[in-house]
Amino acid sequence: MAPTTATLTAERILEATEDVLRRHGPAKATVVDVARALGVSHGSVYRHFRTKAALREAVTKRWLDRTAESLAGIASDEGRTPETRLRDWLAGLFEAKRRKAGDDPELFATYMVLTGENGKVVGEHVDDLTGQLTRIIEVGVAVGDFTAPDPATSARAVFQATGRFHDPGYYLVWERPDAGDDFTALVDLLLQGLRRPRA
Repeated sequence: MAPTTATLTAERILEATEDVLRRHGPAKATVVDVARALGVSHGSVYRHFRTKAALREAVTKRWLDRTAESLAGIASDEGRTPETRLRDWLAGLFEAKRRKAGDDPELFATYMVLTGENGKVVGEHVDDLTGQLTRIIEVGVAVGDFTAPDPATSARAVFQATGRFHDPGYYLVWERPDAGDDFTALVDLLLQGLRRPRA
């Protein structure tokens, strides 16, 4: 049975939009296609998202938020040492991005286009991720494991230094046989730089 306007939610619209984007790609997917997939009028979709651009921005944010939410649990896990937390967080980011590119290449290609259109959403995503990194480094400093005069600056440096392993522009190199070894070597080097020297 087709959904009524009363049961139509923003989340259902975003799910349908993702399916439509996967099938048609960002150049051909329209609000009418999304409405048709839901069995409603395009006006019903516009009641939740005022413009096509707003809908595309929301679906991009939803896609990026999945990664940030999965990493937030690692960042706040007090059962791990700060060093383990940082290593696991960076590995989690790399794996999440690699999985998105490998498991659903059509949708990944679509999101490459959408993230290019939505700089504000991407900027907020990066701020969220560097904020999580900052908290990990702050804890490391507080317990005496790390030395970082400005944890936020260190977090941005770590994020930028590891860009090859999470920036979608590098997705073609993520499946190289030596990618995992290169990632580990870089994280080892970064952690060596963050560790407080032992007396």
